Amino acid sequence: MDYRQYPVPDELRRHIACLWRLSDSSPKGIVQTIYPDGYCELIVHLRTPPQYWDAVDGWHQQSATLFAAQHVTAVKLSISQPLDCLGIRLQPAASAMLAGRVLPKLRDRIVDLVSLDAGFSKSLRAAVRALAEGSDAALWRLMARRVATHGLDERIEKAVARISASHGTARVDATVRASGMSTRSFQTRFRACVGLTPKEFTRLMRLQATLRALDETDAVISELAIDQGFADQAHATRDLRRVTGLTPAKLRTELRRDRNGETAMRLAAAFIRGYSGA
Repeated sequence: MDYRQYPVPDELRRHIACLWRLSDSSPKGIVQTIYPDGYCELIVHLRTPPQYWDAVDGWHQQSATLFAAQHVTAVKLSISQPLDCLGIRLQPAASAMLAGRVLPKLRDRIVDLVSLDAGFSKSLRAAVRALAEGSDAALWRLMARRVATHGLDERIEKAVARISASHGTARVDATVRASGMSTRSFQTRFRACVGLTPKEFTRLMRLQATLRALDETDAVISELAIDQGFADQAHATRDLRRVTGLTPAKLRTELRRDRNGETAMRLAAAFIRGYSGA
């Protein structure tokens, strides 16, 4: 399996976090997991799409072009055929760029992009195929046109930056005050722009920071929990187990096992690190 992230043109960075590509010429058929990270994504499959599980449809095959909305639960994929797909990760404050007003209703869903914008879906697929053949010009022209139609709410953009910079330790009430908005207006606007409540997004930023710390350091878990803003180790264990199904100690063990072989943690680890491999 190979997973890599790539930068985007400067003029698109307020709306797009990165471009990524995932390929696997000989998948092992193991159910793979991706943990929620606070980002929505556009995904184009260049080969047979994998099977995906959600609470609405159960196991089903993904479409060729997708909109992956915000998740607070882990994504489960069953990859049994050669895989090659490209993703465009949207900045959190630009999450509504494709889904518009229905964004909050799509939480924990990955939907056919055709259902949101058939014309854009067709153009995106053609642009990604051109990129796969060596030319990215059509893709960035297409995204530039789409970005031009979606203005960002700078108050929410700044709130997202504040929460992200703190790795999820910023207090929501302090973020609300910094925005200059009422609590109700802030929460409504944040959910419309990001697709999550401020509290949910803050938890995901802390989750991701904790996963990276478990992967990258040898810190004692009780101390790591406090450093990441949890009340104590038990608090960290509850939050991590709710999303991942594993305790902090088990997560650390599985992440390190991944460096030496094909495990069910391999895809999750790649997305946490931003690349695959040791």
